[in-house]
Formats: sequence, C-alpha cells, structure tokens
Amino acid sequence: MTDIAQHMVYAYAVLRPTPEAARAVAALRGVADEQVGLVETGDLAAAVGPVPAREFGEAALTARLEELPRLESLARGHHGVVAALAPLGAVLPLRLATVYRDEDRVRQVLQERRDEFLPLLERLTGCVEWGVKVYTDAGGGTAAAPPEDDAGDSGLSPGRAYLAARRRRRRGAEDAWQAAVRTAARIADEAGEIAVERVTHRPQRGELARTGGGDAGENIANDAYLVPADRAEDFRSRVLAAAEGQEGVRVEVTGPWAPYSFALPPAPAAHRETA
Repeated sequence: MTDIAQHMVYAYAVLRPTPEAARAVAALRGVADEQVGLVETGDLAAAVGPVPAREFGEAALTARLEELPRLESLARGHHGVVAALAPLGAVLPLRLATVYRDEDRVRQVLQERRDEFLPLLERLTGCVEWGVKVYTDAGGGTAAAPPEDDAGDSGLSPGRAYLAARRRRRRGAEDAWQAAVRTAARIADEAGEIAVERVTHRPQRGELARTGGGDAGENIANDAYLVPADRAEDFRSRVLAAAEGQEGVRVEVTGPWAPYSFALPPAPAAHRETA
C-alpha cells in the first residue's frame, strides 16, 4: 500500500506563510499526535498534518463525530493547533474534521479560494473573537418566589397555596426573562461601540446551556464579537459593566479566541474528502 493510501491530510487553519508560522508549527502535534506542518502556495499557507486514512476516512470520521469522548478529543486537538497559531496574526480556523486526500489537493483549494482567503486574512488581522452569553439566572432573586409572600398562603388550602406559589414562580421567571432581554440589548449596544463585527448564534439549550453543573437558566443571547486585540480588556469591562446590578441575569464573557465565527467554512467539496 502506498503512503498516499495510508494517510490523508487534516487541515487546521489558513494563514500567511511566514518564518514565524513555520517555526510555530514545527513545535505542534495534531489530532492524531502527528507533526503539524505548512503547505504553501504563493502568499497563502495551510497548517496541516498527516493522519491515518483508516481513522480519518469518511466512514471512520463519521463514527468518530458521533461518539462524544472521541469528538471532544478531536475538538481539543484541533483547537490546540489553532490557538497556538492565533498569536502570529490573522488565522482562519477551518471547520472541525476538514480532511483532504493529499497535500496537492490542499494546494489546489488554496489557489481556488485565494480571492476569498486573502481579504479575510486582511480583515481579521489584529482582531480576536470574544463570546458573550446572557442567561436568566435560575439562582437569582427574581426567579424565586418572594419569601414574604409565603405568609399570605397560611390561610389557603394546600391546593390553593400550591397554585399561588406556582403563579409567583412564573411571574419571577418572566421578570428574569425580561431583565435578561433588556440586558442583552444593552450589552449589544455597548459591545457595538468597540467590536468590528458581531455574529448572533442560536441560543443554547439543554446540556449545552449548563456550565459548572447545576441549572444555568435560559440562554437568551449567544453572540460572538470581532474585537481589535488592543481593545480586548476594554471590551470585556464594558460588557460586564452593562450587566452589573441586573438581578436574575447572568452573563458569561469568554475569550480571546481565534476568530472561528468570522472565518468562512470550507467549501463543500473540501470537507471530509475520501482518499
């Protein structure tokens, strides 16, 4: 069996071919513990690594993406490479599990999409991504029944007292939801004064909305902002200040990240190619 048949090429990111990039990838290991390298063509490069075809062919990769522990391991390895390259300057992270049949195909894609990649790299230079999530706080005061109201239930039958308590909880939950919506709007206004761009993601539900165990409340806003790197701390401070003192609301600010939300996804023909 030839080496091409034994291996495929996993692609992590598109960037500019510089001596700094070459030195950085020389110290990186990828999703299969492979040595990461650069595939270059003119003024573009891709950070890639050889991976076993038996594990990263289409059928095997599909199975891997359906198993949470293996998916998490793949995501950590992918992000580790991208995060290590991000400080070098503009980096376009590629979608998780972007695999090509060989390096020649990677070069072909870089050439075909040069007019897309170069403007993106220019636009993202000097910027980082920050994530902002706004939740109703299930542990906050407005979501709970006011304790002083409980005394008013003493003359009610157990059934009526139960219904009254439920009505209070519903009112509390609605108050928290309205407060979170108002906070999200205020944050968007403040963040917009600094951010270059904003991407609105779908609010998370179920287990995705739980952080650190327990009930995370309802995710009202799940946004990504492209922020000039030299204003990152100013951005974070203004977002948190916009949410300060809002009872029943919880805000998470994460970053800085490589600009995952602002890089174009790979073309369909480039995703999970077979050998």
